[in-house]
Amino acid sequence: MPEKFDVIVVGAGPAGTSCAYTCAKHGLKVLQIERGEYPGSKNVMGGVLYRKQMEEIIPEFWKEAPLERPVIEQRFWMMDKESTVTFGYKGLEWGVEPYNNFTVLRAPFDQWFAQKGVEEGVLLINETVALECIVENGKVIGVRTDRPDGDVYADVVVLADGVNSLLAKQLGFHKEFRPDEVALTVMEVINLSKEKINDRFNVEDNQGCTIEIFGDSTKGNLGTAFIYTNKESVNIGVGTTLSSMIKAKLKPYDLLDYLKNHPMVKPLLAGGESAEYLAHLIPEGGYNSVPKVAGNGVLVVGDAAQLVNAIHREGSNMAMSSGKMAAEAVIRAKERQDFSEASLNSYREALYNSFIMKDLEKYKDAAHTFEHYPQYFKDYVPMMNKAASKFFTVDGTPKREKQKQIMRSVTSEKGTFKVIQDIYRAWKAVK
Repeated sequence: MPEKFDVIVVGAGPAGTSCAYTCAKHGLKVLQIERGEYPGSKNVMGGVLYRKQMEEIIPEFWKEAPLERPVIEQRFWMMDKESTVTFGYKGLEWGVEPYNNFTVLRAPFDQWFAQKGVEEGVLLINETVALECIVENGKVIGVRTDRPDGDVYADVVVLADGVNSLLAKQLGFHKEFRPDEVALTVMEVINLSKEKINDRFNVEDNQGCTIEIFGDSTKGNLGTAFIYTNKESVNIGVGTTLSSMIKAKLKPYDLLDYLKNHPMVKPLLAGGESAEYLAHLIPEGGYNSVPKVAGNGVLVVGDAAQLVNAIHREGSNMAMSSGKMAAEAVIRAKERQDFSEASLNSYREALYNSFIMKDLEKYKDAAHTFEHYPQYFKDYVPMMNKAASKFFTVDGTPKREKQKQIMRSVTSEKGTFKVIQDIYRAWKAVK
């Protein structure tokens, strides 16, 4: 008889490893399958890791994990073709323990995290593709892999195989996601000296900065761009929904080149050397796109469950929390020796009672609203820049008169009722 495990985890990203690590730490026999050469080799993350959710899994992880810089400043740019309106927050309290978040390079971090699971007893098998779930009498009992004699069995299979989860589709948990439910993001790692990073981003050696960019970074289409500082490199990336990309006939690598050569961005990267280029699909369907997450002998976590908050660019923290919650459900099921959907549904209940689903529910209409009404990115961001330029240009005009001129310009271009309607619609989408 083939060897049987308590749980098989498909995928070694943040969600899968959180689940595998937690299960193994509680004494369960765990097999983790990764299709890449090593954990992190097939993944791309914007570059930010949030402390709270990771610390719940490995306390004080920052003392040994391969992190880049603690983030002490978060900036937001509303960018036009030759200008940007900037706001954000810089807090030195984020630069001391226990920190708020960190920039990371995904490959070394994922390898370290997976190794922590191995130290707890996880059997990690790389370069192995899970072809399908093995189903018997309506219950998932294992996974068929591409290895010779590659059928492996378990009481529970946890699907952490990313946004395009073929196994979840095979089980009928979700259909092919629509183009407006996923974003294509391209990212480049650019090597830059520590001294240049510190000088250009106004930080010190153990301090990081993140910049989220809206507007002209995506040529007015629904999406965002980002710049994150590492120790001696910078992550820069840009993404839009597939539907926006198709509609505007955009090529992702052209969009990244456009961003890198933008006059607001180019000086930050000057003299840097390209080290790595990555492209990745990110689930952005939100609350209404979350598929079935629990079945007989199976759970779905992380990107495979569409657990990404596109508005705040949160994904890794949701992935780790969902993996931990799935592990806790498996542990309880093991104690009862009941691996039915009714038993494993405690994971779904925990998920929907957590910050993950509450945040996704809060923004459930945001992406649809901003894509359906493109004026927010195409019109209002440039208008904001023009208004700021006019207001801060010292030309002898009284400030009160400038305010009136700006309001007349906005309302004459869009109409007073239209502006009020757009403001209300946007507020309703994110309230």
